[in-house]
Amino acid sequence: MAKSLFIDIGEKEVRTYLFDSKGNSYEIKETRKYPLSDNFDFSPDPAKDDIENAYVSLPKNSLNFRVIDLPFSDKNRIREILPFELDGMILGGPDKVVFDDIIVGTSENKHQVLAVYTGKSFIQEILAKLRSNKIDPVFITSLELRSRLADFTLPGLLSPIVLDDKERIALAIEEIKKPSINLRSGEFLYTRDINKARKSLRITAVFMLLLAIVLSVDLLLKILSTRSEIASLKNEIRKNYQEIFPGEKNIMNELYQLKSHMKGLKTKEDIFVGIHPLDSILKISQIELHGILFHEITAEKEKITMKGEALSLSEIQQVKGKLERLFDEVTISDSKSSAQGKMLFTITAREKRA
Repeated sequence: MAKSLFIDIGEKEVRTYLFDSKGNSYEIKETRKYPLSDNFDFSPDPAKDDIENAYVSLPKNSLNFRVIDLPFSDKNRIREILPFELDGMILGGPDKVVFDDIIVGTSENKHQVLAVYTGKSFIQEILAKLRSNKIDPVFITSLELRSRLADFTLPGLLSPIVLDDKERIALAIEEIKKPSINLRSGEFLYTRDINKARKSLRITAVFMLLLAIVLSVDLLLKILSTRSEIASLKNEIRKNYQEIFPGEKNIMNELYQLKSHMKGLKTKEDIFVGIHPLDSILKISQIELHGILFHEITAEKEKITMKGEALSLSEIQQVKGKLERLFDEVTISDSKSSAQGKMLFTITAREKRA
């Protein structure tokens, strides 16, 4: 558990409350009292190294109060206008004091603001004494002021306030959780947590930089490895391309040139796909050819062209009839006499559809 020290400065003595804290829970472990001289010359004993946070409460008689009516309740706007409102009310002017404010009432469109202030020299004296005891308080508040906020009236605040130890300890816990005022502001602002946060941010920035360097190196290695793989693949593609097209010498872009070859093959697809010339010749060989001689047989997709010679036109007609049993759309597309007295002919046919 973390330890927290609350220093409660009274009119004639100083009380210290040592708490064990866990999360938002505080358990009192030790209470001590010390005499206090007129010049706040006190030495709070438990200034131990294991104390995580310290807090200070000032007595009501060390504070000054002013009640001001304002038409707004925004904390930042109030802090901006308070120095002007307090000017003329404070001896030496508002630059000589440290102040805070609390809204203690609201009526119609007005907000009743309690301005709480004390001299900067007084706060400086308190902080110097605490630092000599290695204590750096998170905030400076007032338990006696807190005790009057629940049912606030200015006469009640100015009247004597008597609190026993139990009440003061309960108020101290409430203040630690959420201080009613903080007179440690401006030039006296508590900076330890800010410095710790800055240090943490610097460490985080260093780690982020190191992480970025590691990721950059890893990315660079992957890029180099990928480039090597790409070069290897290109060499393999070129080697395979040369094996497919051994006669091609001017190789500039294997992929582009391969696509060009594929495009050329697709244009010839209709010529080569679906042609079975041996089947056609086998069918023709089954026909009895008396006096018929074929000089040329051309097989295309779904079309066969046969050129030859016969002794007479009647023999050509007979062959046509025989071919009609094996093929579709058999036609004598050309016939004429040759110089030798024979008949030259051309017959076209189509493969039978299944």
